[in-house]
Amino acid sequence: MNVPKDLKYTKTHEWVQVDDDSAIIGITDFAQSQLSDLTYVELPQAGDHIEAEEEVAVLESVKAASDIYAPLSGTIVEVNEALDGNPELINTDPYGEGWLFRITPDNIADIDQLLDADQYEESLPNE
Repeated sequence: MNVPKDLKYTKTHEWVQVDDDSAIIGITDFAQSQLSDLTYVELPQAGDHIEAEEEVAVLESVKAASDIYAPLSGTIVEVNEALDGNPELINTDPYGEGWLFRITPDNIADIDQLLDADQYEESLPNE
């Protein structure tokens, strides 16, 4: 399972990458493998204010629909438009081209409350 060391994680399988004063959010390799072939992505709107742990997006696959939760409170500044016609980018490149959205966090220090790579790996079920 691919768990990049330079990202932060949530127990609900979202990842966060700090990029200056914003944060890029996506789902982990584990999450995309559990969902399998993604068929549809419903993302929040740019300009929306979100609260940490609130449902902000929905991913649908051939197996199930899954809610995506905000790892941080903040304002959506960008969504990944490429996913509109290509949700499978999440399956093929969850930490790159398959990112979901970018936010400006209300408090960037909140990222310190998230899991590091080792903590996230420990939280995964043994397969």
